Amino acid sequence: MNGVLELSAVRKVYPPPTAVTALDGIDLVVGAGETVAITGASGAGKSTLLSILGTLERPTSGTVRVAGAEVSALSDAALSEVRATRLGFVFQQFFLLDRLSVLDNVATGLIYRGVPPRVRRERAVEALYEVGLAGRIGHRAGQLSGGERQRVAIARAIAGRPAVLLADEPTGNLDSATGAEITTLLSGLAGDATTVVLITHNTEVAAAMRRQVHLRDGRIVSDTSVDTGEVSR
Repeated sequence: MNGVLELSAVRKVYPPPTAVTALDGIDLVVGAGETVAITGASGAGKSTLLSILGTLERPTSGTVRVAGAEVSALSDAALSEVRATRLGFVFQQFFLLDRLSVLDNVATGLIYRGVPPRVRRERAVEALYEVGLAGRIGHRAGQLSGGERQRVAIARAIAGRPAVLLADEPTGNLDSATGAEITTLLSGLAGDATTVVLITHNTEVAAAMRRQVHLRDGRIVSDTSVDTGEVSR
């Protein structure tokens, strides 16, 4: 399968005093439009894997491809360009500016992509409609509930029309009902050909994704797809 994300023999070793092998020979291909949950116990390597997929960290060895392009050896400036044009990020902490309006929080996320101001606002409005927050556009972010704030964070990520959306425990700070709504929203993005990869400890969130990749001690120990039922390793 040709993938929008491809890792081959990826290792990540943190030097002393940590001296930890966080990833140990990861082979992973994620296709366009897939929804993937990365699971495993604390310390299994989930966050490191997500960081390498998002080009936020470099592997110690192995190759990483985003949309077919090898990124392991790119300069910091080139990696920033990949993140700006190919990837969107959603974090557990939201990282919104409370004094700005919902619209401005989403639109400012496009500044570093070089999008003109008028287009930034148009895309921000479109993204907010997509996540069901059309009625909150003029509100300040500080006036929103936790679930609404996470929706704004998702809108900010998808406004740039990334090929891949990477999410780090996106429901971790939410109650179960709101978390279920966010999970449904994320899994539905695949209908727009957006690839979604998230890490989670929540079994219900993982089950809502069409593929579950389980890590243990820096290695993939199972890779299960709803479509094929296949389990590898």
